[in-house]
This record gives sequence, C-alpha cells and structure tokens, in this order.
Amino acid sequence: MKVLVFGRTGQVAHALAQHDGVMVLDRAQADLMQPDICADWIARTDADAVINAAAFTAVDGAQSDADTAMMVNGTTPGAMAVAAAVRDLPFVHISTDYVFDGSGVQPWQPDAAKGPLNVYGASKLAGEQAIQAAGGRFVILRTSWVFSPEGNNFVKTMLRLSHTRDVLNIVEDQVGGPTGADDIANACLEIARQLAINPVLAGTYHFSGAPDVSWADFARVIFHKAGKDVQVSGIATSEYSTPAKRPLNSRLDCSALSAFGLHRPDWGLALTRVLHQLEGTP
Repeated sequence: MKVLVFGRTGQVAHALAQHDGVMVLDRAQADLMQPDICADWIARTDADAVINAAAFTAVDGAQSDADTAMMVNGTTPGAMAVAAAVRDLPFVHISTDYVFDGSGVQPWQPDAAKGPLNVYGASKLAGEQAIQAAGGRFVILRTSWVFSPEGNNFVKTMLRLSHTRDVLNIVEDQVGGPTGADDIANACLEIARQLAINPVLAGTYHFSGAPDVSWADFARVIFHKAGKDVQVSGIATSEYSTPAKRPLNSRLDCSALSAFGLHRPDWGLALTRVLHQLEGTP
C-alpha cells in the first residue's frame, strides 16, 4: 500500500517515514497554511491512502496565535478530507484528547460531549468537525501524550532536566495515557489498510498507551528506567501556571479500536525503546 503523509517534522510522521511505501511531505511541499495546495496533493496523488500527521501542536503558543492554529488544525484538514472524499481515498487524521474538558475520572468515549479548554483543543475540534462534514472514508484517531526520540516531548524534557536537577515538581492531578509515536504510526497504517477494504469502519476512535498515569508518575518511571537519580515531587495543576488550561482527565476509552484488531499498547515498552534510541544523546 502506498500512503501519502502530511507533516514530515512531527513525531508520528517521522515514525511513519520509516515504513516502506510511505511518502512524507514537508512544509516546503505542502504548507498547512495553504489548504488548496494540500488538497491538490491529494487530488493528484497515486497513493492508496492519506494520513494527516501534521498539526500546530504548541498548546500555549496557540493561545496567542489562534489564526494559525485554526488554519493548520481546522481549515486545512477539512480541505484534505474533501479532496480525499472526492477520490474515495481512505483518510486518517490524528486528533487529541484536548477536545474534551477533562472533567470527571472516567475514560472519554469517542462520542462524548466536547468542551475544549484552550485554543489548541478548539482548533483540533474544528478540524474533526470539518472532516466529518466532508464524509468519505475517514478515521479520526484521537491520541494523547505522544513521545518519541524525535521533536519536543515530555520524555526528552525530563531527560534534559535530569542533567542539571535532582528534584523536580511535576503535575500529579493530570492523568492520561502516554503513547509512543511508533505505536501511533503502526495503528494509522493498519487503520488505513482496513479502511481501504471496508468503508463501514469510518468514524472516530481513541488510541492511547496503557495504563493511565499521572505526569508525575510517568516522570518517575522515566527516571527509573533511565537510571537517573531525580526525586519527583507531585504538585497540583493550580501550582503550575501556563497560558493554556490543560484537562485533568485525559483518559481515553479505546475499546472501539477492536474493530481493527487493535488494542492499547504498553507505553512502558515504548518508553524502553525510546530510551534505548536516545542512549548517548546529549
């Protein structure tokens, strides 16, 4: 299967690029601020499926640059979905737990009421709505707390801080499922493959690592596995001010993915792989 992927510099796109038959477009080829150009790539591609792994992911930055976030995360994915629907191409789009308001403690069902707390979440929700309106063979795959050896993520931040700090205050009342980018990439490819065969599978699904954990406990496991002597002190979100409000409950109910034969991956295994790949990195 040939797959066209948007978002070369992203963590998931980088993982997708390691697979045969995948063509990954960078910003110079397909600027996400120009939806018509992105749609044209889909109109002309000889690929069998399209995966949108591109996004404006600067959660705090989106608060002061809402126009860019809304274009990249909202308008352009909608244009991609329309182009894919016209050609009846499977279209897989990666979204986020931030479309929910983070209330309660129960895992969020895919069809649960939305209530983003920040501009980033609102822009991703706008993208979901545009994709749904386009119809076609689409799957919106919501995930959370992505990490990999590439780009900026929590694992790499913790390792960097461990070089200069022996005590860290980490938020303990936000809970979710850390998810390895390579696991997301593998899931996207399998979903695209099955969606090409069975359009009835179209819809919105969740995919996150197991088990659910707080940021503080995730940090503790990172330091333990990496052999770093860093003490983690759990704090409340209210003690850590950021421009964008974060959801406390990012638990995702991923049971519907059994339709594709997929299940929640063990983030501990993904973390071990990432740490091995980062070994020796300054």
